[in-house]
Amino acid sequence: MKTKELVTMALFAAIGAALHSIIPPFLGGMKPDMMLIMMFMGIMLFPRVQNVLVIGIVTGIISALTTAFPAGQIPNIIDKPVSAFLFFTLFLLFRRSQKTGAAAVLTAIGTILSGIVFLTSALLIVGLPGGFTALFAAVVLPATVLNTIAMIIIYPIVQTILRRSSFMEAAK
Repeated sequence: MKTKELVTMALFAAIGAALHSIIPPFLGGMKPDMMLIMMFMGIMLFPRVQNVLVIGIVTGIISALTTAFPAGQIPNIIDKPVSAFLFFTLFLLFRRSQKTGAAAVLTAIGTILSGIVFLTSALLIVGLPGGFTALFAAVVLPATVLNTIAMIIIYPIVQTILRRSSFMEAAK
């Protein structure tokens, strides 16, 4: 693992933690997970298995520490690494395009998958404060829209910054 990649992913995790902690919870303590976009960005910019594992575990732990979901620590620790590898698999399938539109579509799919993994693990481990479908519709779908819009805005900016700073020669 390269030091530059590790430092950049740590910055993404820190930004994700700040975003995750300032978003207010609603509907049974659930809130949109803005940390996902930072995790997804780290995976898209540094697509290597060890990077995916590290950023998945780190974001899972940080999400667990900042969760507002009742007893949501374990579901968060399960969700992030699983979602990271699901997203990585999708990214590898569609790797030919590193365009903003492709990043947005992958973010939408990744957020939905993450929501399903989180809600399923929470349902099986601690129970849900409402119905699965209701929570999916009220939290996961709005989070998907929010994360997709955020990725459309943030991804090109990050690519430009990394390219101009020579942090990443492969950014396209």
